Amino acid sequence: MWTYIGDRWQQILYNALQHANLVFQAVIVATLIAIVLAIVVVSVPKLEPVANAVSAIGLTIPSFALVGLLIPLTQIGTTTAFICVAFYAVLPVLRNAVVGLAQVDATLLESARGMGLGRMSSMLRIQLPLAWPVIHAGIRTSLQMSMGIAAIAAYVLGPGLGTYIFTGLAQVGGANAVHSALVGTIGIVIVALLADLILLAVGRLTISKGIRS
Repeated sequence: MWTYIGDRWQQILYNALQHANLVFQAVIVATLIAIVLAIVVVSVPKLEPVANAVSAIGLTIPSFALVGLLIPLTQIGTTTAFICVAFYAVLPVLRNAVVGLAQVDATLLESARGMGLGRMSSMLRIQLPLAWPVIHAGIRTSLQMSMGIAAIAAYVLGPGLGTYIFTGLAQVGGANAVHSALVGTIGIVIVALLADLILLAVGRLTISKGIRS
């Protein structure tokens, strides 16, 4: 095992960075989309059950099925992998963003309007900061889930550590099959843990001490 890693450590490190890069980019885009959608949903309360249903149903779609649906449209490659990861990344953030924004005390919003703040100003200066801890928790969930989805996206030649897993499965019985699969699996776990530590640090920096749990 150590010989396998020693002979390939530079490529493994490169693939780990590519894996993290794919996931972070997808989660950032997904977070922006989810927050915009959540703002719309909170502004139109009748849409909340629809948003919750979409989040629940979306998470039940097998990732391989989604990849299969995307291939005719976006072909095999990084684009398909990115769209697949971003699709799943939106769902936990959207659910948490809707919950977080909806839980902001209406009295605070009324006071803000009394002070002359418009709807958008209230959203940016009051609702989003107060909902941020819940949204942040959704982003952490999304990031961890996306690490696994990105591995599956390697099936369509997406970048990352999933390549080692599929290589190991394709070479079952070969000398390095188990080593390859283990490198991919353990590597993803390590990258996921490091990414979560980064998000925890971001949370410490961006969540006010007064509302930090």
